[in-house]
Amino acid sequence: MVALTRVLVCVVLTLFAGAPFVVRAHAELFETKAGEAFLIDAQTGTILFSKNADKLIPPASLAKLMTLEMVFHAIKAGRLTLADKFYISVNAWKKGGAGSGGSTMFAAVKSSVPLEDLIKGMAVVSANDACIAVAEGMAGTEDNFAQQMTERARRLGLDKSVFRNATGLPEDGEVSTVRELAMLGLHIWQDYPEFYHYFSLPDFKWNKINQRNRDPLLTMDIGADGMKTGFTDASGYAIVASAQREGRRLFLAMSGLSSAAERAEEARKMLAWGLNAFQKSKLFGSDEVVGEAAVFGGAQSEVPLKAKGPISIFVPLTNRDQLTAKVVYKGPLVAPVEEGTKVGTLRVFIGGTLSQETSLYAAQSVGVGTLYQRAASAMEELAVGWLR
Repeated sequence: MVALTRVLVCVVLTLFAGAPFVVRAHAELFETKAGEAFLIDAQTGTILFSKNADKLIPPASLAKLMTLEMVFHAIKAGRLTLADKFYISVNAWKKGGAGSGGSTMFAAVKSSVPLEDLIKGMAVVSANDACIAVAEGMAGTEDNFAQQMTERARRLGLDKSVFRNATGLPEDGEVSTVRELAMLGLHIWQDYPEFYHYFSLPDFKWNKINQRNRDPLLTMDIGADGMKTGFTDASGYAIVASAQREGRRLFLAMSGLSSAAERAEEARKMLAWGLNAFQKSKLFGSDEVVGEAAVFGGAQSEVPLKAKGPISIFVPLTNRDQLTAKVVYKGPLVAPVEEGTKVGTLRVFIGGTLSQETSLYAAQSVGVGTLYQRAASAMEELAVGWLR
């Protein structure tokens, strides 16, 4: 029998009549001044835009989304309640309080503050004192809490993010990516809908001091309903934002902008474009064959592949010929192949951006072939396998 070498097989698909899926020279679908940007549709997972999405950057105050995720997760697990009180230590007050020069909710030193108010402080005015108080109350020290943040990030599939504190204040080794920050925002919205409204509160008052929400998009009438802004000298102005319209919701993360005004305008333009320039299209029905994978030594030479449900994607209203799709698997598969076995993925690209990946499974079983069929497979592999 011929020894098989597993190789990566790509099968290019044509999804729309009259729109062959080939790479062509086109202008970018969208251009932004942001150094890094990532835009995703919440319903289908379609990546609408990606620019340096996996570049490591300081997350700045966007790290507070991870702090809030830790809090929401603890409440959902029954370990905390909104009424629980957290102590404002001298450390929390010095590093994040009124005299620190950073974002603060002006919590009084040595006071005890209900968790719900600390959440509002973090979500609305990016309060550093609230973050440190929560970190110390949940983990003893902010350093220990930061380690737990990184461990929690790994469990959420955020493989590149590393947290050194609960606030996002500059510290060596604290990094994330706009892709992971946008996915963190999406996760919070999906898993903790009962808490998401805190991000859209217009203002927050504590210790007789009223502050407006830091999110500049909330007043722009584009369907924006929160998340977080951030700034450091190293990262520039950054934002994680979400907007929804008529049942559609997008999540955006941007970094590397030169001013607060530029951040607001670039985020506004990209969210508006994402909501206006795409149309939902069903690529395959729930029981429709997506492609075939070659089978070595089987009773049949190919097995049909299906997803576990319908596959839909948002496609550009113009330049639809920038859409490409590939079935990717390691093959040929070796018989027997059982129905339901995960075989590969369907990868859909918009221009050069990988916009969606969907797992594909064997739609039927393929048994081991007869001696003649196996010999024929071996001869075919000898003849053409080297071409893959």
